[in-house]
Amino acid sequence: MPLVDTKRKIPEMSRAGLSPTHSVTATDENGQQRAVQVAGEAPLTLKVDGREIVTLMTLGGQPEALALGYLRNQRLVRDVADIHSVQVDWERETVFVKTREGGAEFDRERILGRRIVTTGCGQGTIFSCTLNDLYDIRLPAVSLKQSDIYGLLTEVAHHNGVYRSAGAVHGCALCRSEEVLMFVEDVGRHNAADAIAGQMWLEDMPGADKIFYTTGRLTSEMVMKAGQMGIPVLLSRSGITHMGLELAQAIGLTLIARAKGKHFLVYHGAEQIEWDATD
Repeated sequence: MPLVDTKRKIPEMSRAGLSPTHSVTATDENGQQRAVQVAGEAPLTLKVDGREIVTLMTLGGQPEALALGYLRNQRLVRDVADIHSVQVDWERETVFVKTREGGAEFDRERILGRRIVTTGCGQGTIFSCTLNDLYDIRLPAVSLKQSDIYGLLTEVAHHNGVYRSAGAVHGCALCRSEEVLMFVEDVGRHNAADAIAGQMWLEDMPGADKIFYTTGRLTSEMVMKAGQMGIPVLLSRSGITHMGLELAQAIGLTLIARAKGKHFLVYHGAEQIEWDATD
Protein backbone atom coordinates (compact mmCIF):
# COMPACT_ATOMS: atom_id res chain seq x y z
CA MET A 1 0.00 0.00 0.00
CA PRO A 2 1.31 3.51 -0.77
CA LEU A 3 2.24 5.80 2.06
CA VAL A 4 -0.49 8.36 2.72
CA ASP A 5 -0.21 11.67 4.57
CA THR A 6 -3.20 13.98 4.65
CA LYS A 7 -1.14 17.02 5.69
CA ARG A 8 1.55 17.06 3.02
CA LYS A 9 2.19 15.45 -0.33
CA ILE A 10 4.52 12.48 -0.19
CA PRO A 11 5.21 9.96 -2.95
CA GLU A 12 3.41 6.70 -3.51
CA MET A 13 6.08 4.11 -2.80
CA SER A 14 6.73 0.44 -3.29
CA ARG A 15 8.14 -1.58 -0.42
CA ALA A 16 10.72 -3.68 -2.19
CA GLY A 17 13.55 -4.08 0.29
CA LEU A 18 15.82 -7.08 -0.19
CA SER A 19 17.31 -9.38 2.43
CA PRO A 20 20.66 -7.82 3.41
CA THR A 21 22.57 -11.12 3.61
CA HIS A 22 22.72 -14.50 1.85
CA SER A 23 23.84 -17.87 3.19
CA VAL A 24 26.74 -19.49 1.34
CA THR A 25 29.27 -22.23 2.02
CA ALA A 26 32.93 -21.42 2.68
CA THR A 27 35.94 -23.48 3.74
CA ASP A 28 37.70 -22.33 6.90
CA GLU A 29 41.39 -22.37 7.89
CA ASN A 30 41.04 -25.99 9.04
CA GLY A 31 39.70 -27.19 5.72
CA GLN A 32 36.18 -27.53 7.11
CA GLN A 33 33.13 -26.38 5.22
CA ARG A 34 30.61 -24.22 7.04
CA ALA A 35 27.66 -21.99 6.29
CA VAL A 36 28.40 -18.28 6.49
CA GLN A 37 26.57 -15.06 5.63
CA VAL A 38 27.69 -12.68 2.89
CA ALA A 39 26.37 -9.20 2.24
CA GLY A 40 24.06 -8.71 -0.71
CA GLU A 41 24.94 -6.43 -3.61
CA ALA A 42 22.67 -5.53 -6.49
CA PRO A 43 22.64 -2.86 -9.21
CA LEU A 44 19.76 -0.40 -9.02
CA THR A 45 19.33 2.06 -11.88
CA LEU A 46 17.57 5.29 -10.96
CA LYS A 47 15.26 6.70 -13.63
CA VAL A 48 13.40 9.99 -13.24
CA ASP A 49 10.50 10.49 -15.65
CA GLY A 50 12.10 7.91 -17.93
CA ARG A 51 15.54 9.57 -17.88
CA GLU A 52 18.37 7.37 -16.59
CA ILE A 53 20.31 9.20 -13.88
CA VAL A 54 22.73 6.75 -12.27
CA THR A 55 23.21 3.08 -11.37
CA LEU A 56 23.88 2.44 -7.69
CA MET A 57 25.35 -0.75 -6.25
CA THR A 58 23.38 -1.39 -3.08
CA LEU A 59 22.50 -3.83 -0.34
CA GLY A 60 18.90 -3.14 -1.36
CA GLY A 61 17.43 -2.91 2.11
CA GLN A 62 15.75 0.48 1.64
CA PRO A 63 15.80 1.17 -2.11
CA GLU A 64 12.97 3.72 -2.11
CA ALA A 65 14.58 5.85 0.59
CA LEU A 66 17.93 5.50 -1.18
CA ALA A 67 16.47 6.87 -4.41
CA LEU A 68 14.82 9.79 -2.62
CA GLY A 69 17.95 10.62 -0.66
CA TYR A 70 20.10 10.56 -3.77
CA LEU A 71 17.77 13.00 -5.52
CA ARG A 72 17.69 15.21 -2.44
CA ASN A 73 21.43 15.28 -1.78
CA GLN A 74 22.25 15.90 -5.45
CA ARG A 75 19.59 18.65 -5.58
CA LEU A 76 18.02 17.01 -8.59
CA VAL A 77 14.63 17.47 -6.94
CA ARG A 78 14.13 20.34 -4.51
CA ASP A 79 11.00 19.21 -2.66
CA VAL A 80 9.70 15.73 -1.87
CA ALA A 81 6.21 17.07 -2.71
CA ASP A 82 7.36 17.32 -6.34
CA ILE A 83 7.63 13.52 -6.53
CA HIS A 84 4.50 11.54 -7.43
CA SER A 85 5.80 8.00 -7.02
CA VAL A 86 8.84 5.81 -6.35
CA GLN A 87 8.52 2.24 -7.62
CA VAL A 88 11.26 -0.39 -7.43
CA ASP A 89 11.33 -3.27 -9.91
CA TRP A 90 14.12 -5.68 -9.02
CA GLU A 91 13.48 -7.87 -12.08
CA ARG A 92 14.47 -4.84 -14.17
CA GLU A 93 16.98 -3.67 -11.53
CA THR A 94 15.42 -0.22 -11.73
CA VAL A 95 13.73 2.30 -9.48
CA PHE A 96 11.25 4.44 -11.40
CA VAL A 97 10.66 7.94 -10.04
CA LYS A 98 7.81 9.96 -11.47
CA THR A 99 7.56 13.66 -10.69
CA ARG A 100 4.32 15.60 -10.46
CA GLU A 101 3.34 17.79 -13.38
CA GLY A 102 5.01 21.15 -12.98
CA GLY A 103 7.37 19.84 -10.31
CA ALA A 104 11.16 19.74 -10.38
CA GLU A 105 11.49 22.61 -12.82
CA PHE A 106 15.21 23.20 -13.33
CA ASP A 107 17.89 22.71 -15.94
CA ARG A 108 18.31 18.96 -15.56
CA GLU A 109 20.31 18.68 -18.78
CA ARG A 110 22.90 21.15 -17.48
CA ILE A 111 23.16 19.34 -14.15
CA LEU A 112 23.40 15.81 -15.52
CA GLY A 113 26.11 16.79 -17.97
CA ARG A 114 28.60 17.68 -15.24
CA ARG A 115 29.44 14.64 -13.14
CA ILE A 116 32.35 14.11 -10.76
CA VAL A 117 33.51 10.59 -9.83
CA THR A 118 34.12 10.54 -6.08
CA THR A 119 36.07 8.38 -3.65
CA GLY A 120 32.84 6.79 -2.40
CA CYS A 121 32.78 3.00 -2.16
CA GLY A 122 31.82 1.65 -5.56
CA GLN A 123 32.73 5.01 -7.13
CA GLY A 124 30.00 7.41 -6.18
CA THR A 125 29.09 10.40 -8.30
CA ILE A 126 28.16 13.95 -7.54
CA PHE A 127 27.36 16.83 -9.86
CA SER A 128 29.71 19.80 -9.99
CA CYS A 129 26.89 22.33 -9.56
CA THR A 130 25.84 20.48 -6.40
CA LEU A 131 29.36 20.91 -5.01
CA ASN A 132 29.32 24.59 -5.91
CA ASP A 133 25.95 25.10 -4.22
CA LEU A 134 27.34 23.61 -1.03
CA TYR A 135 29.31 26.77 -0.30
CA ASP A 136 26.03 28.65 0.14
CA ILE A 137 25.13 26.48 3.14
CA ARG A 138 25.74 27.78 6.65
CA LEU A 139 25.07 25.26 9.40
CA PRO A 140 23.96 26.31 12.89
CA ALA A 141 26.48 26.35 15.73
CA VAL A 142 25.69 23.64 18.26
CA SER A 143 27.15 22.56 21.59
CA LEU A 144 28.09 18.92 22.09
CA LYS A 145 29.17 17.21 25.29
CA GLN A 146 32.26 15.02 25.30
CA SER A 147 30.29 12.50 27.39
CA ASP A 148 27.58 12.38 24.69
CA ILE A 149 30.19 11.47 22.10
CA TYR A 150 31.35 8.57 24.27
CA GLY A 151 27.78 7.47 24.89
CA LEU A 152 26.91 7.63 21.21
CA LEU A 153 29.96 5.59 20.20
CA THR A 154 28.86 2.90 22.64
CA GLU A 155 25.28 2.97 21.36
CA VAL A 156 26.04 2.75 17.62
CA ALA A 157 28.16 -0.37 18.23
CA HIS A 158 24.92 -2.25 18.97
CA HIS A 159 23.38 -1.46 15.57
CA ASN A 160 25.78 -2.86 12.96
CA GLY A 161 24.07 -6.25 12.61
CA VAL A 162 24.87 -6.85 8.93
CA TYR A 163 28.54 -6.02 9.48
CA ARG A 164 28.79 -8.43 12.42
CA SER A 165 27.06 -11.16 10.40
CA ALA A 166 28.67 -10.73 7.00
CA GLY A 167 31.11 -7.80 6.94
CA ALA A 168 31.66 -5.89 3.68
CA VAL A 169 29.29 -3.01 4.51
CA HIS A 170 29.35 0.50 5.96
CA GLY A 171 26.91 1.88 8.48
CA CYS A 172 25.47 5.37 8.94
CA ALA A 173 23.33 6.66 11.79
CA LEU A 174 21.17 9.70 12.42
CA CYS A 175 21.49 10.59 16.08
CA ARG A 176 20.34 13.09 18.69
CA SER A 177 22.67 13.38 21.67
CA GLU A 178 23.31 9.71 22.61
CA GLU A 179 20.17 8.38 20.87
CA VAL A 180 20.32 6.55 17.53
CA LEU A 181 17.22 7.57 15.55
CA MET A 182 18.02 5.68 12.33
CA PHE A 183 20.74 3.23 11.39
CA VAL A 184 21.29 2.05 7.81
CA GLU A 185 23.92 -0.32 6.44
CA ASP A 186 24.84 -0.60 2.77
CA VAL A 187 27.77 -1.62 0.58
CA GLY A 188 28.76 2.05 0.31
CA ARG A 189 28.60 4.70 3.01
CA HIS A 190 27.18 7.20 0.50
CA ASN A 191 24.21 4.87 -0.14
CA ALA A 192 23.56 4.51 3.58
CA ALA A 193 23.71 8.31 3.97
CA ASP A 194 21.30 8.84 1.07
CA ALA A 195 18.82 6.32 2.51
CA ILE A 196 18.77 8.28 5.76
CA ALA A 197 18.39 11.54 3.85
CA GLY A 198 15.43 10.09 1.96
CA GLN A 199 13.70 8.94 5.13
CA MET A 200 14.28 12.34 6.75
CA TRP A 201 12.70 13.94 3.67
CA LEU A 202 9.64 11.72 3.92
CA GLU A 203 9.20 12.47 7.61
CA ASP A 204 9.94 16.20 7.19
CA MET A 205 12.61 15.81 9.87
CA PRO A 206 15.01 18.73 10.45
CA GLY A 207 18.73 18.12 10.84
CA ALA A 208 19.78 21.12 12.94
CA ASP A 209 19.73 19.24 16.26
CA LYS A 210 21.18 15.98 14.89
CA ILE A 211 24.53 14.23 14.67
CA PHE A 212 25.45 12.12 11.64
CA TYR A 213 27.64 9.08 12.31
CA THR A 214 29.40 6.95 9.71
CA THR A 215 31.84 4.06 9.85
CA GLY A 216 33.55 5.38 6.70
CA ARG A 217 36.03 8.13 6.00
CA LEU A 218 34.90 11.75 5.92
CA THR A 219 35.49 12.83 2.35
CA SER A 220 34.09 15.91 0.64
CA GLU A 221 31.15 13.75 -0.46
CA MET A 222 30.16 12.90 3.11
CA VAL A 223 30.50 16.52 4.23
CA MET A 224 28.32 17.52 1.27
CA LYS A 225 25.60 15.06 2.26
CA ALA A 226 25.59 16.20 5.89
CA GLY A 227 25.38 19.80 4.72
CA GLN A 228 22.47 19.09 2.37
CA MET A 229 20.62 17.43 5.26
CA GLY A 230 21.29 20.44 7.47
CA ILE A 231 23.17 18.34 10.06
CA PRO A 232 25.87 20.36 11.87
CA VAL A 233 27.95 17.51 13.37
CA LEU A 234 29.67 14.71 11.45
CA LEU A 235 31.27 11.86 13.43
CA SER A 236 33.29 8.92 12.12
CA ARG A 237 35.44 6.11 13.41
CA SER A 238 37.63 6.55 10.30
CA GLY A 239 39.75 9.45 9.05
CA ILE A 240 39.18 12.54 6.93
CA THR A 241 40.42 14.02 3.68
CA HIS A 242 41.79 17.54 3.30
CA MET A 243 39.00 18.57 0.96
CA GLY A 244 36.45 17.23 3.41
CA LEU A 245 38.03 19.43 6.09
CA GLU A 246 38.04 22.51 3.85
CA LEU A 247 34.35 22.06 3.03
CA ALA A 248 33.48 21.53 6.71
CA GLN A 249 35.29 24.76 7.58
CA ALA A 250 33.47 26.64 4.82
CA ILE A 251 29.96 25.64 5.92
CA GLY A 252 30.50 25.53 9.68
CA LEU A 253 30.26 21.78 10.19
CA THR A 254 31.81 20.24 13.31
CA LEU A 255 34.06 17.42 12.09
CA ILE A 256 35.03 14.62 14.48
CA ALA A 257 36.93 11.54 13.30
CA ARG A 258 39.18 8.66 14.40
CA ALA A 259 36.50 8.12 17.06
CA LYS A 260 36.67 4.79 18.84
CA GLY A 261 36.33 3.94 22.52
CA LYS A 262 37.57 6.95 24.50
CA HIS A 263 39.56 8.48 21.66
CA PHE A 264 38.58 10.98 18.98
CA LEU A 265 40.01 13.96 17.10
CA VAL A 266 38.07 17.17 16.44
CA TYR A 267 39.33 18.54 13.14
CA HIS A 268 36.93 21.49 13.09
CA GLY A 269 34.55 22.93 15.68
CA ALA A 270 36.48 22.13 18.88
CA GLU A 271 35.04 25.29 20.42
CA GLN A 272 31.59 23.62 20.23
CA ILE A 273 32.64 20.75 22.52
CA GLU A 274 31.90 20.83 26.25
CA TRP A 275 34.80 18.90 27.78
CA ASP A 276 32.89 17.27 30.63
CA ALA A 277 34.61 13.87 30.71
CA THR A 278 38.32 14.68 30.69
CA ASP A 279 39.17 12.70 33.84
